[in-house]
Amino acid sequence: MKQLIFLCATMALSLFGSCSSEKEQAVNETKSPSFDEVLLSRRSIRSYDATKKITEAEVRELLKATQEAPSWANQQPTKYYVAISQEKLEAVQELVGEKNKSRIANAPVLILSTFEKGKSGFFQGNQTNEIGDGWGAYDNGLSNCYLILKARAMGFDSLIMGMRDSEQLRKLFGVPENETIMAVIALGYRAEEPTYPNRRDLDEIAKFF
Repeated sequence: MKQLIFLCATMALSLFGSCSSEKEQAVNETKSPSFDEVLLSRRSIRSYDATKKITEAEVRELLKATQEAPSWANQQPTKYYVAISQEKLEAVQELVGEKNKSRIANAPVLILSTFEKGKSGFFQGNQTNEIGDGWGAYDNGLSNCYLILKARAMGFDSLIMGMRDSEQLRKLFGVPENETIMAVIALGYRAEEPTYPNRRDLDEIAKFF
C-alpha cells in the first residue's frame, strides 16, 4: 500500500513538473525582447521573406508607438502614408530607384514619411534659429527611429530609403505642398540573417569635458 501511494505521488510530481515546464516555455516564447536586444538585432534589411505578411492592425499598432516620440513644443509634425495594397506597393517600388526596387520587392508594407513645414523650429509663425525647418526633419528622424525600433520589437524588419522620386510620391499619395517628403521605409520580415557592420570607436564620436 505504501509503495502504491509513493508511486502515485511520484507520478503526480512528475506531471506537475512537466506542466510547469510547458508553461514556462510558453511564457519565454511570448516574452518581449529587451531594449538592448532590439538595438542589437535591428539591421537595415535588403531582402524580405515573401511568405510573411503584416496586417493593417499591426501597422496601426506600430505607428501608434511613433506618437510617443518627442517633438518641438509637441508639434508632432511627422505624417505617414502607408502602402499596403498590391497596387500601391508596386507603384511605390517604381519610385525608389532600381537598386532599392529589387531590395524591397517582397516587403509587404511601404511607408512614406513626411513632416509639416513651419511647425518645429518656429514660435508664433517665426523661425526661432538658423536651423528653421531643419527641426522638422530632426523630429521626423526621431519619429522614424521609434518606428524602426518598435518594428523590431514586434519581430519586423525595416529599410529606410532616401533615394526616391518625391514629386511622383506626392502625386501618388496626395501629399499636400506644406509637407516635406523625407524617406520611404520598407517593412517586412528578413529573408536571411544580415551581417553586423563595424561601428566607429566611441572616442571618435564623443568628447567629454
